Amino acid sequence: MRSEDTVRMAEIIRGLRAESTDTEAVLRGISKTAVDSVPGTEYASVTLVTGGRIETPVIVGDLAGASDDLQRELNEGPCVRSAIDDATILVDDMRREQRWPRYAAAATELGIGSIACFCLYINGHDFGALNLLSTTTHAFDQDAISIGELFAAHCATAFSAVREKEQLRAALSSRDLIGQAKGMLMERFRIDADAAFLLLSRLSQDSNTKLVEVATRIIDAGPG
Repeated sequence: MRSEDTVRMAEIIRGLRAESTDTEAVLRGISKTAVDSVPGTEYASVTLVTGGRIETPVIVGDLAGASDDLQRELNEGPCVRSAIDDATILVDDMRREQRWPRYAAAATELGIGSIACFCLYINGHDFGALNLLSTTTHAFDQDAISIGELFAAHCATAFSAVREKEQLRAALSSRDLIGQAKGMLMERFRIDADAAFLLLSRLSQDSNTKLVEVATRIIDAGPG
């Protein structure tokens, strides 16, 4: 890979991190940029495996979405395998693919000639993969694979940073809701902050409900 390609890739990722404020936005940016940046790519998608459930939150082109639909339906295919195995998977000629015979046959009928899948992240039992597709066979040469692997590695960092921002925002929002609910309980029952928090905790335990959900219900119910 040329040094100018590496520099350009780093600039693209910096842009994705700066412009994207949520995971769907950064995944959309990753997919669209991959189509423009990795030679041979016509279509792209991101496959997420969350709690054993396969999702495709972002696709570029109907063929990419149809490919993921097939893998969900048949419970086999290269995209999920790439995510779970933390590996780059290349299918040069879909007509001759033997690892996932049912998927390969159906994908060939759809018009998919070749596909390259790159692991984006592994987080416990959750996984993500970037999938690049072409209607021609042998669309991805070694240079394309090298670019794709570097792109996926950088994108994994950007994706992780955005998820951390989302988690922080969610945590701050939860803290604010709990604080507001505590204040309402303190005023309603003439108790101090510690007692209000203990009451919230007891309600959470007794109802087997998350603390922030209990707080939200108290706020929605209003004073009185």
